[in-house]
Amino acid sequence: MPDVLTLREAAAWLRLSERTLYELARTRRVPAAQLGGKWLFPRARLERWLAAQAEGAAPADPPPILAGSHDPLLDWAVRQSGCGLALRAGGSLEGLTAVAEGTAVAAATHLVDPDTGAFNEPAVREVLAGRGVVGLTWAWREQGLIVPPGNPRGLARAADLAGGGIRVVGRQPRAGSHVLLTHLLTEAGVRLDAVRFLADPALAEDEVAAAVAEGRADAGFGIRAEAAARALGFVPLLRERFDLVMPRRHFFEVPMQRLWAFTRTTGFAARAARMGGYDTASTGSVAFNL
Repeated sequence: MPDVLTLREAAAWLRLSERTLYELARTRRVPAAQLGGKWLFPRARLERWLAAQAEGAAPADPPPILAGSHDPLLDWAVRQSGCGLALRAGGSLEGLTAVAEGTAVAAATHLVDPDTGAFNEPAVREVLAGRGVVGLTWAWREQGLIVPPGNPRGLARAADLAGGGIRVVGRQPRAGSHVLLTHLLTEAGVRLDAVRFLADPALAEDEVAAAVAEGRADAGFGIRAEAAARALGFVPLLRERFDLVMPRRHFFEVPMQRLWAFTRTTGFAARAARMGGYDTASTGSVAFNL
């Protein structure tokens, strides 16, 4: 083997996916250097790093932070349950990375796999390979186009966002909604750069609805609950599964147990029904166990 490995060579040697190794390198958790836009790995240092990992002490417990995607029902439930978790919204991929780095106890995620259409499990296999994690269903949500009352532009599908000078409020690149919208546009044969996005992306679901309600955007891609909260129009496009992903041992700890116990109350079910766009029949069920 050469003294310096490419991303592909190093991933094959470590028996990791290229995506997982990229995340480790990007977050400086593995010896690597980025030169000319490419990641390179000194083989000798990589061998020493692997030996140190094999010896390593038990990892410290992460802080009680639930990172990842924003969901208004989850926000409310965390507060009302008194579970003690802190929320840190930054997008689905950011949440999985935080769990991988040990800076969050769990991740809220709704990532679609473009090849299979499956939610969350393929991405978790990539980012959290070998971590012993479980994904539990939080809810199924209606995703679609948030539009002004009456849908004055007559939008009916994702492809309608392209052309016509329609101003669209987008999401940050590592958000699940951005990944999902990109998937829908690709299926329709529409390039992402054909959509006229606002300069600043929305960083949470409620910011999408706010941009439409305030007239800064003609449409946005988001969930029915946020459209309903502002009396906006909504064009349903699909149902998505929103999961909470965590190392298995953290499921049994007090914060998570309090949160899941709260989801079994009549108050939780009533709140979900009032918000609209949620199906909580499978809330708390195991979506995958890796």
